[in-house]
Amino acid sequence: MNKLTEKIFECVPYGDFTSQDVANLFPGSEDQRFGLVKRAIANGEIIHIRRGLYCIAPKFQKESINLYALAQHIYGPSYISLESALSWHGWIPEAVYTLTSVSFKKSKEFNTPLGMFSYTRVPQKVFYASVERLTDEAGNIFLIASPMKALADYVYAHKRDYVGLEPVVKSLRIEQEELESVTSEELNMLIANYISHRVQKFIKGLKRDLKL
Repeated sequence: MNKLTEKIFECVPYGDFTSQDVANLFPGSEDQRFGLVKRAIANGEIIHIRRGLYCIAPKFQKESINLYALAQHIYGPSYISLESALSWHGWIPEAVYTLTSVSFKKSKEFNTPLGMFSYTRVPQKVFYASVERLTDEAGNIFLIASPMKALADYVYAHKRDYVGLEPVVKSLRIEQEELESVTSEELNMLIANYISHRVQKFIKGLKRDLKL
């Protein structure tokens, strides 16, 4: 095992690490560090995710990489939303093969050895409103939208002209019982938070249909 991989395996708790982590562990010359990283990649010991971001190859990981936590390291500020959050919360039945997030910055996609990561910019007044901070058993932290916020993001990102309950149930196959769990307080907060008139119109229509 490459000495870089050994040191990362010993010192970096979550499996992904940055060029700055490498510099902290190996304070020698930049050329030496580049050589260590290059050899570790060539040997299949570490994986290059994007510029300056790497992770330990699966066969050397203490714990499996949490892709939800990794998504925030790839591009941020961001939180898990859209189809990935709807699937996580059990609101949509389909499997999701691209990990979808909402970003504060411009929309972007990253095709990595661990899968596709997609980021969509959604203008909001308070970016993290109705976003939950979760921690897995290994201590990985990730941010995920509430199901209702993920749905609002979905309407914006895909330019859906939904005006209430019926099109959501028909097109996304979300159970009406799930939508009935949403509170009037959250809907009011989301109406005030989104700049998009399309999103505001959708949430107001949903609130009307749910009699909230």
